[in-house]
Amino acid sequence: METAVGIIAEFNPFHNGHQYLLDQARKQSGATTVVAIMSGNWMQRGEPAIFDKWKRAQAAVAAGVDLVIELPFSGAVQPAHLFAKSAVKIASEMGIESLAFGAEHPDMDYDLLIHNQPEKDDSFKKFNEPYASTFQNYLKEKTGINLREPNDILAFSYANANFDLGNPLKLLPIQRIDADHNEPELSKGSLISSASAIRNSIFGNSTEFSKFVPESSLHMIYSGFKYDWEQFWPMLRYELVKTPIEELQRIYQMTEGIEHRLKDAARKSRSFTDFLETVKTKRYTYTRIQRLCVYVLVHAFTDNMLVDPSYLRPLAFNEQGQRYLNQIKHDTEWPIITKVTDEVVDEFVGLDYRSSMMQELVSGEAQDIHRHPFMEI
Repeated sequence: METAVGIIAEFNPFHNGHQYLLDQARKQSGATTVVAIMSGNWMQRGEPAIFDKWKRAQAAVAAGVDLVIELPFSGAVQPAHLFAKSAVKIASEMGIESLAFGAEHPDMDYDLLIHNQPEKDDSFKKFNEPYASTFQNYLKEKTGINLREPNDILAFSYANANFDLGNPLKLLPIQRIDADHNEPELSKGSLISSASAIRNSIFGNSTEFSKFVPESSLHMIYSGFKYDWEQFWPMLRYELVKTPIEELQRIYQMTEGIEHRLKDAARKSRSFTDFLETVKTKRYTYTRIQRLCVYVLVHAFTDNMLVDPSYLRPLAFNEQGQRYLNQIKHDTEWPIITKVTDEVVDEFVGLDYRSSMMQELVSGEAQDIHRHPFMEI
């Protein structure tokens, strides 16, 4: 019987740090199969992936991942706790036994944090700072644990989501090494750099990134179409300028009157960078603004964002991954989608289709309809 360890990732792009996590996950779990639950074409922080989901999934399988399953848009472009909830639910449904993830402090007491969370009510909100900062300050006061590092926050979110589901997964926190998560510069004296630094190097037309990624990613980087937010700015600006305020107010997480600020900034700004600088305040972080902008682009509303995942969509696999898929298809009631038709769009993947259509409009490369998973022989 095949066993699986899961990794929740964006692979934006797949780099040596991911390779280390993959190798450690396989070693520490003893599983026969490594399954990556990977965000599609839009990232958790509201940014377009530098390469599309098909190329990133193929690069991951070429580097040793056995099976890549798409994390739906409704889970992928969310705050950490909802991102984690969707991904962990998929892992549980797939019969994955353990979940491996990087953390700055892998020995953190997740149970202590889980049992000392604040109640989410209006009295807890502070309008002069982001909710995340208020939440972290509360946990520090209650537990003494400083939950500030990006991977620690995600690690806690995975642990909390797993707890809420009845702990179906064994957690395997793995020490993050060398580079900080959002370090903008490539590492010196190490072969591991952050994805942010690697993307900066790629967009800067440098070749210094080459030693920080495996061969499969190098091929993707040199041959694949590269996306950034500025390419989507004309579409976003048009949507914000032409859409009535009452329509913008229906967009998911469009609260506290920020729709007026977005519309006004769209009229005045000539680039997405200028737009972000105009909109940003201490309360409204770049991440929150970017996520809102993606929601505007795809017309994402609360009733189609606050949903649990209900299907499995493989993007790429090798022979081992295919064996695992064949094994679990008898145990899950969720459909396994390997071909997207108009009917599948209407019933299951409407948001994924609309969000990926943005990439198709920019690059001309088909993203969903009649695309099949990549299989490495």
